[in-house]
Order: sequence, then structure tokens, then C-alpha cells
Amino acid sequence: MTTPVVSIAYHSGYGHTAVLAEAVRSGAADAGAEVHLIKVDEITEEQWETLDNSDAIVFGSPTYMGTASGAFHAFAEATSKRWAVQAWKDKLAAGFTNSASKSGDKLHTLQFFQILAAQLGMHWVNLGLLPGWNSSTASETDLNRLGVFAGAAAQTNADEGPEAVHKADIATAEHLGRRVAETAKVFARGRTLTAA
Repeated sequence: MTTPVVSIAYHSGYGHTAVLAEAVRSGAADAGAEVHLIKVDEITEEQWETLDNSDAIVFGSPTYMGTASGAFHAFAEATSKRWAVQAWKDKLAAGFTNSASKSGDKLHTLQFFQILAAQLGMHWVNLGLLPGWNSSTASETDLNRLGVFAGAAAQTNADEGPEAVHKADIATAEHLGRRVAETAKVFARGRTLTAA
């Protein structure tokens, strides 16, 4: 069984999203993946090749003005070279985001990631968790405390730094990383069986 390669292509404006990227990395590594963190606003040609050779790419960005950051949008546009030759077709994709508001229109950012992945011919991996913190017996420490299904969503107060990223949101991002790595293993097994 080959080790799945998971890359996390992300932008972080003030450090909050970087905390989540590290959590996704930790979860994927715990599940046995080789993991690469790639800052899309500093991406090199070698890192583009790393993405080309990855089994899964997890997109991450803060939500600014109801969508991914400008730096992430620039990266997304640059993937058009890969789109033109379907270089990322049948890779796995997933996503995570952070905003200051509980909603903050984070879902739009995750949907932007989903559409980007679909245009690139990728398969989307959802969070795979029931919502937390939605009953009188629930807690803000629940996984998926914000009740998002498409990916890992986090909320951090606008006047606090990266150290204030909620522990439950970090744990949810770790869960996403594990889920992506485990799904990549299943896909790899399937490819091995169909090739035999």
C-alpha cells in the first residue's frame, strides 16, 4: 500500500487559517499520509509540481467579504493551466475556512472551493460529521460546532490573534485531514484493484 500524498494549498491573512492548515496537516499525517503545506501566495514551480503529484489537495482560505481571499482567488485562476489539460482530474479535494462571524458567509467560500474542484475534475470529500452544538445538551466544544457539512469551518473573533482559534474548530480541521487521508487510501486501493 503506497502512502497517500496530501497537499494543503492555503492562504492565511492574519494567521488564523494557518492554524487550521496545520491542524489539517496533523490529522492527515496521523492517518498515514505524506503531507505538504503550500502557501498559495508564495507558491513556487516546485510546489506546483507537488500539487500535480498529490493524491488529494485541501484548499484553505479565510472568508473575506463573503468569499475566499484575493490571494486564493489568484491561485485559483492560475490553476487554469491544470484545467486545460485536466491535470488534476480524479484527485480528491476538500476545504476549510475561517471568519470572524459565526456565519460570515463561510459556506460561500466552501462552495467556491467545491466549484473550483469540480471544474478541475476532482472528487470532493465532505466533512462527514453531524452538526454539533445544536441542542440543549450539546457544547461549543463539539466537533463541527458550527454545523457545516461541506468542509471545516471555524470562527475566530476579529480582535483576537491566531492563538484564539477555537479548540473545537482545530479538532474539526484535524478530523477533515484524517478523513481526506483515509479516503485517499480507499481510492488508491480501488485503483490498484482495477489495474490488476
